[in-house]
Amino acid sequence: MSDSTDRAHWQSWHIARMASLVGPQGNLALVETRWLPSGEEPDLAAARADLAPTMSVSALTRENIDTGAPEHGLRFWDVASDAIARFETVDVFPYDPEWVIEAAYEQAADGHTVAFEHMRDNGGSREKVVPGTITATIADKTYELSAFDDDGQLLLVFGDPTNGDETYGAGRFLFVDEPVDGRVTLDFNRAFIPPCGFSDQYNCPMPPPQNRIAVAVRAGEKTARFRD
Repeated sequence: MSDSTDRAHWQSWHIARMASLVGPQGNLALVETRWLPSGEEPDLAAARADLAPTMSVSALTRENIDTGAPEHGLRFWDVASDAIARFETVDVFPYDPEWVIEAAYEQAADGHTVAFEHMRDNGGSREKVVPGTITATIADKTYELSAFDDDGQLLLVFGDPTNGDETYGAGRFLFVDEPVDGRVTLDFNRAFIPPCGFSDQYNCPMPPPQNRIAVAVRAGEKTARFRD
């Protein structure tokens, strides 16, 4: 593709991303995550009974960090949330074709996992299935990156020196297209703020050591901007 076409596709991605954040179940609409007592299944009909017209509810499941047993919960969403009312935009770096990086991909054995520390687990870690290793050269340094399986798509959680100054402090996310013939493309222009950057009701994974890039990645989303 030409550079102008790539920029146009990126601009379309950014516009769609802004719309998704304020959608009925967008990151800014999440107002409560309620974990249920052990063994209790979510009752969506009961949860919906007294909701305001602007609200919706969904179910979610995670594994107990100590036992691996399933834990069930409910998420409550509100299109009239305070966060949506105050949201202005997400500041981004200008599109830069130099941050579209081709990389090698080597598939791992089935069941390969990597420990990811999560923001709200008080230093604990959760094992994530990592289907393979991405080997990328960034600013003359080679990295072996771990992207985990997120509902069938590779999700790279990475950190770099811009975090906490120019970009979201805990790192950023990047979806990676399905590998083709042992190759993937890392388009850091599409790096985005994780859900926990918009609502404290999320529990986001943190970048593991191998995903911390030494050079400043000045591409993709910076930080969210709110009124007041």
